[in-house]
Amino acid sequence: MTTRSTGQSWALDIALAQGGFDALHPEAKGTLELLGHDHTDFDKVFALVKSGAMLPKAWATVAAQAEERAAHHERNGFSRTASDLYERAAVMWGRAQYSIFDAADPRKAAFRERTNHCVERLGVLRDGRVRRVVLDFEGAEIFALLHLPAAVVHGAPAVILGPGMDMIKEDYIHAAERYYTSRGMVALSIEGPGQGESRARGLTVDLGNYERAISRYVDHLASLPEVDPARIGMFGISMSGYWGSRAAATDPRLAALAAFEAVTGDFHTIFERAQPTFKNNYMYMAGYDDEDAFDRDLAARMPLGDLVGQITCPVLYGIGEFDELTPLDQALASFERVRAPKELRVYEDEFHPLGGVAAEVFRFGAEWLQRALDGELAEPGRDVRHYVHRDGRTTDGTARPTWWRSTEQS
Repeated sequence: MTTRSTGQSWALDIALAQGGFDALHPEAKGTLELLGHDHTDFDKVFALVKSGAMLPKAWATVAAQAEERAAHHERNGFSRTASDLYERAAVMWGRAQYSIFDAADPRKAAFRERTNHCVERLGVLRDGRVRRVVLDFEGAEIFALLHLPAAVVHGAPAVILGPGMDMIKEDYIHAAERYYTSRGMVALSIEGPGQGESRARGLTVDLGNYERAISRYVDHLASLPEVDPARIGMFGISMSGYWGSRAAATDPRLAALAAFEAVTGDFHTIFERAQPTFKNNYMYMAGYDDEDAFDRDLAARMPLGDLVGQITCPVLYGIGEFDELTPLDQALASFERVRAPKELRVYEDEFHPLGGVAAEVFRFGAEWLQRALDGELAEPGRDVRHYVHRDGRTTDGTARPTWWRSTEQS
């Protein structure tokens, strides 16, 4: 636990008690629905929560209800209804295990077992189109879910779905089917070092091993007959926008990157100014108990800086105007360093979860990636910028907020 996390836990408890999840992440429910959470489940969970300590119990309680209904429908032969409920249960069991930052806690292992069971059942009920992947990686193992289209494909484009630091591979089951496999694309939702099962098995994240894990996943996708090795891209949220940027800069086999909410600025903001749970979680992911050592050995070395200048594939970045983890001026400065064909969208009045535009972001990101992997959007010098207004308008040619430009012109 960090000093801030310990000392300020009361503030987070008050926020949860008074304002629910929105008090921590405004409008995030829209994003979580895209990640497979039914809004009724979400409301039931947070009706039970008055402090952070109550989260594992609440998630587990509602997850068990969804799983029980799923088993009922499976016994009665309603396979699609059952698989959808298993999906809802899986993401909630995943939230329950995530809420425990102790790999040795038996509850974490038990919740993970329920998650895996629900994924196994929905995979069976969906004719094997969701498959568990376990790969050897640097003396350890990394874990993913392979998502295949309903029709048999050969040489199809593939997209790695990268979770943020607060996510796991199961969080993409819904989005993979809705936005990728339905288009005839292959998707691989991953966990890197420090996340999910990988962390539970002892693999921690360091400065460079996450992008090496992404390269290992590229190896796997390239070996599949369903996949065209020349058309493998990545969709990343939050920290996976950061890790995806590092991977795109170091592995030229990534043919496109769409990154939303990417942490592309300094890491002082996310670790010292944002909610203390972010730093607490990342220290757990990295295996640090000593906060000073973490700051010195890892946090100080994490900013992307000029590394993004080494990216060669087309890239898309999207960020909220008031993202809590990356100040907008820093995101703009990082975008300027990218020399590859690039596009930037800044969403007015949005915060880190991009909850108010989540459905648009997920759909657009998938369509953008499909076009990029089909060879479009790669013309040299491509530099597209948009400022997306809250009222539906879009200012083209610049991503700078209108009120910034008004100030600059006065």
